[in-house]
Amino acid sequence: QVQLQESGPGLVKPSQTLSLTCTVSGGSITTNYDYWSWIRQPPGKGLEWIGSIDYSGNTYYSPSLKTRTSISRDTSKNQFTLQLSSVTPEDTAVYYCARDPQKVLGTGGMDYWGQGTQVTVSS
Repeated sequence: QVQLQESGPGLVKPSQTLSLTCTVSGGSITTNYDYWSWIRQPPGKGLEWIGSIDYSGNTYYSPSLKTRTSISRDTSKNQFTLQLSSVTPEDTAVYYCARDPQKVLGTGGMDYWGQGTQVTVSS
């Protein structure tokens, strides 16, 4: 059973960089043809795909967030990370990591999700 767990600070100051880590267990981020994704959900709003990194380390980003987003991985730890720069209060959301086994590169098609972590952008 694949499990994903988000970790990182729950409070980030405006203009700073939001950094989160997703730790994957029960499956390797370098095995099979899986894509590992970050998704967020602002309060009262729908899910928004941020970006993904695939089994080879290739990255894919939402056009609306591409200029501020960087996804990387540490294969030795079976982790992938999200960095979202220049954050504002509008970036406040629950952030999820998830597995995308079919390269949907969106909010659909995910078969395993982390529990989500609340990130608040506030001074």
